Amino acid sequence: MRRLPIVWGVVTGLAATAVAANSESEITRAYRKDADRIIKSVLSGCDAEKKLWQLCDDVGNRISGSAALDKACLWAVQTLRSDGQENVHLEPARIPQWVRGKESVTLLAPRPMPMAMLGLGFSVGTPPEGITAPVIVVNDHDELTRIGSAAKGKIVLFNHAMPAYSPEKGTGYGATVQYRYNGARWAAQQGAVGCLVRSVTARSLRSPHTGGMGYQDAAVKIPSAAISIEDAELLARFQKRGVATTVRMKMDAVDHGMVDGNNVVAELRGSTNPDEIVVISGHLDSWDVGQGAQDDGGGCVMAMETLNVLRKLGLRPRRTIRVVLWTAEEVGLYGAKAYARDHADELARHVAAIEADSGSFQPVNYSLDCADQKKKERAAEQMRDVLALCSPVAPLTLKVGFAAADVGQMKPGGVVVMGHNSDSSHYFDYHHTHADTVDKIDPDELKRNVAVMAVVAYTIADLPQRLGESPTP
Repeated sequence: MRRLPIVWGVVTGLAATAVAANSESEITRAYRKDADRIIKSVLSGCDAEKKLWQLCDDVGNRISGSAALDKACLWAVQTLRSDGQENVHLEPARIPQWVRGKESVTLLAPRPMPMAMLGLGFSVGTPPEGITAPVIVVNDHDELTRIGSAAKGKIVLFNHAMPAYSPEKGTGYGATVQYRYNGARWAAQQGAVGCLVRSVTARSLRSPHTGGMGYQDAAVKIPSAAISIEDAELLARFQKRGVATTVRMKMDAVDHGMVDGNNVVAELRGSTNPDEIVVISGHLDSWDVGQGAQDDGGGCVMAMETLNVLRKLGLRPRRTIRVVLWTAEEVGLYGAKAYARDHADELARHVAAIEADSGSFQPVNYSLDCADQKKKERAAEQMRDVLALCSPVAPLTLKVGFAAADVGQMKPGGVVVMGHNSDSSHYFDYHHTHADTVDKIDPDELKRNVAVMAVVAYTIADLPQRLGESPTP
């Protein structure tokens, strides 16, 4: 992982020469001094890495409904209170509890070999003896439809490759993840008895990637698991050569239904308009492998440390900045939906809601959306000026459109919702794997994310008029 050196004297000098004072907008002129102060403080040293170590090493992975997620909530509450934050509390939400149990996929013919696998979240289990069946490999849904009844009684493998990342086209995740989510339902419609999915990643060191799947209205539910790219390619080569393959799937997975969970909330209360709110957030749950560092421990720590930095600097904006650490994002956005429902009467006072859920790499852009088109256009114009304040640590761009999944639940309420996004070129190398551990996060890049979020949150919360509103005459 590349490391970007932090040299404060250099970056501030470059920022000063890059933008002449007479070319700055009203927002950048008004907030440049505070922004530079925030950036200097964060880059000189903050507690983000220490917090991330505590969350990832001491708590570990945190799947919805688990004791580990409960422990993470208590850790967050204690940490936020220790930092001196206000109104620190838990807000209840009902969340799903799915337990993986023991699992395996074993190649039996043409030779015995254990395969690298992870069951997909909310898959049904197999009988105790497992399911043993021939494998049929297809590249996509269309091919499965063409072979039709040839899949009956078999285990279908969707060997659909995720394209390599490119700056122009992005990750290709959205087009590929449909096989993870829908594969079992599609295979069952053709009479298959099990489903395997090539892991949703473009790079692999024989690492399987888990994630959620869904049966929707399926009449028959069959077990579904992800296998590594390498093992998927092995099965595909056997089929291409005309070599028959047989696999045994064993999965003890059980869906225990809904249980009690919590979002974590804390605030830096506003000085003059405390009832108006800017939300900054990440999701506290993860899958039950790795440590949930990139997804999304780093995002949670960014939000927590943003409040810590502003409080230490004595920067209290006009409006309240509220940290929300969402629960059960990975399994259906349950915490975010509960928040939007329980705070429905308050959403009109939510000025903006920001979520970091794209890893903790170098920050690259913000995405913005709003149900009110005119408000969205005005907010985008203002946000370009706000993001210019972050130029000493990151040359940020703004994308107008989809923001982020959790905060998106507030979009129907007229809230300006935003995604805080980092460089995604390596994000899906670790996503939902045993390798999503804290050592994959560059501490300098984590600091840069904190600096950006702190500048953005403070500026939005302190603007004379609400983000997206026309200036008062």
